[in-house]
Amino acid sequence: MEHGKKKRGPKIQTSTAVGSESDPDANIWSFITSRSTSSWFLCISLFAVLIRLAVALHPYSGAHTPPMFGDYEAQRHWMEITVNLPVKDWYRNSSVNDLGYWGLDYPPLTAYQSYFHGVLLKFFDPASVSLFTSRGYESYIGKLLMRWTVLMSDLMIFFPAVLYFITVYYSGKTTGDRSNMAWHTLMILLNPCIILIDHGHFQYNCISLGLTLAAVAAILSDRDLVGSMLFCLALNHKQMSAYYAPAFFGYLLGKSLRRKNPILEVLKLGFVVLGTFALVWWPYLHSMDASLEVLSRLAPFERGIYEDYVANFWCATSVVVKWKRLFSTQLLKLLSLTATVSACIPSMIQLMWSPTKRGFLQGLLNCSLSFYLFSFQVHEKSILLPFCQQASWLWKNHLSSGG
Repeated sequence: MEHGKKKRGPKIQTSTAVGSESDPDANIWSFITSRSTSSWFLCISLFAVLIRLAVALHPYSGAHTPPMFGDYEAQRHWMEITVNLPVKDWYRNSSVNDLGYWGLDYPPLTAYQSYFHGVLLKFFDPASVSLFTSRGYESYIGKLLMRWTVLMSDLMIFFPAVLYFITVYYSGKTTGDRSNMAWHTLMILLNPCIILIDHGHFQYNCISLGLTLAAVAAILSDRDLVGSMLFCLALNHKQMSAYYAPAFFGYLLGKSLRRKNPILEVLKLGFVVLGTFALVWWPYLHSMDASLEVLSRLAPFERGIYEDYVANFWCATSVVVKWKRLFSTQLLKLLSLTATVSACIPSMIQLMWSPTKRGFLQGLLNCSLSFYLFSFQVHEKSILLPFCQQASWLWKNHLSSGG
């Protein structure tokens, strides 16, 4: 061996980053991400479905516990009502629809969803949605069908929305970002809160969250009219989607006012919004009373400003200030409105003044947190909205400072 000369040998890679595409055979993750987008998305989706099925095998709260029987009974009862009663009676208290027993308290799109799922249950297990006699009905086949309706809703709406968002986020980037795309997809699809609430307790947040995520992706890709329609559908599925409304309104209005024909742009947005609402609410637009019957079910002021297990501002501070005891419901509504508007209006004004994509995502996160913390009578699953927005926040490090 000669001294003074360095023998050059083959390079040895001492460390390989997770998901690196330089060595596809280094680990299973690299093997997945080296494939096409459709292939790795399918792999991640199958894994996410397996986790959902595993959660669905476990018991749920309220099972075999009269008189209300928990979340399963709520969703089943809505299917019972919608498949057996005419549309005009779905939100109306009557001898055949006791609103005190899991009355519908979500917008009409949720009622339509309950109807279509109820038709499925009625075909395979008629006893599970039989009027009156199905209360507390908890057969194996009934629960299995309910589990499948949640999973199918997830696969048909939330999963494609995630793929749409990720595709928009990484549009124009190099294939070297494929590992990041896969990681971000995995983060969203395996969000434990969504899985536990929807697949553990028979909820359908995947529909409203999926529509919202698709609306965000559409607007970030400059399809403002499509995004407006999708967000209106999300709002008409669960009223909690209103948490995002100030950000959508501020960004789209600010963007429209900076275009060549601002009045025309605002009119187009208004037409899409009003048209979508009119289509969804059509069965209840024949009279003011019918519309008010639905609206009155969407604002549960009678429950008080907070529920005991919701850790928002009012619940957390009730240790010191006994809000329910010291103030009337009317005053608490005013306090809640003032606090919520004060917390989210700076973001909305900023978006109207300077509408950027980065600012839009910041506004979505700020507004959803503002509503969760300060609005009147939030539900524990309301925290899903800020959590869902964290997925969109992935855009922050991608966009340039100009938006």
